[in-house]
Amino acid sequence: MRNNREKVVIKTSIVSIISNIILAGFKALVGLLANSIAIISDAINNLSDALSSIITIVGTKLAGKAPDKKHPYGYGRIEYMTSMIVSAIVLYAGITTLVESTKKIIHPETADYSSITIIILIAGIIVKFILGIYVKKKGREVNSDSLIASGTDAFNDGILSISVLISAIIYILFKISLEAYVAVLLSIFIIKFGLELIKESVDNILGVRIESDLARKIKKEIVKEEKIQGAYDLVLNDYGPDKYLGSVHIEVPDTLTVAEIDKISRKVTKIIQNKYGVLLHTIGVYSVNTKDKNIMHIQKEIQEIVFSHKGILQMHGFYVDENDKLLSFDIIIDFKVKNREEIYRNIYDEIKNKYPDYNINITLDIDISD
Repeated sequence: MRNNREKVVIKTSIVSIISNIILAGFKALVGLLANSIAIISDAINNLSDALSSIITIVGTKLAGKAPDKKHPYGYGRIEYMTSMIVSAIVLYAGITTLVESTKKIIHPETADYSSITIIILIAGIIVKFILGIYVKKKGREVNSDSLIASGTDAFNDGILSISVLISAIIYILFKISLEAYVAVLLSIFIIKFGLELIKESVDNILGVRIESDLARKIKKEIVKEEKIQGAYDLVLNDYGPDKYLGSVHIEVPDTLTVAEIDKISRKVTKIIQNKYGVLLHTIGVYSVNTKDKNIMHIQKEIQEIVFSHKGILQMHGFYVDENDKLLSFDIIIDFKVKNREEIYRNIYDEIKNKYPDYNINITLDIDISD
């Protein structure tokens, strides 16, 4: 699976490199002959795309290294670092283009477009659109952020090249030179795209919330197991594209033996890994009271207290130990609520007042996944 993904990324990147180098060569030549900063800027952008694809190949090869003692989770996150480098190259190309375009506005020079210029621009636009669709499609197939970014960039380049073509046609027909202004517009779009790529790369490196769809599917799959009454606190650590290691808490009846829980945990781990490629290295357990109806009444009353407060997303892991007079459960408060600690304290105080004979253990959980 990993080898196939690597082959697709490298092959697609090579196609992108060859296409962009050819386009850059033709555009640079035409831009110099026509004295067009817009076409030269377009050529520079193509070169940056080629360089980005080279870095993508290097990053993919490095990310494919086998885990070792120093990096037991592998090198998958290198792809996120190379995405950051690609983002920086795109941003640099945009800033360079903006500087040169501004110079041309301050000190204008007349461009000299010809029919050859128009033909090459049209050919470049067609190639960029085809390349963009192809690279983005392959990126989605193998879940490669770098390829998706390159494909999106290529498609956007095609759209921006249309503006260069329009400015050339306007000059040929009306002798009005807009190419420096078009180059500025082009550079702004490139800078914007570069900043978006950097933000996405930083998010991946920092760690972002699990995709809602994936989280819900995994939890739904877990509770299909007959003895599991709920799945909570799903944490997935991302160690590269399609490589998740995580943990989850399950609610099970307090009548189960350790051997039974162990069997369930192993079964769930295998199912989730086979179906979603996610390794749940830890499955924690919440014991659910099933022997005392009075405890169910206590739980209902406490739920009413908890959910009477705004911003409560979830309450789970409820358990009462009558021998030690211990009452335990977890709550999740929405990140949007600023006074989370205050709400927690109010809930604690209300429950303590209602059940003074019990030791209250409330865990303020984090809203990690849907």
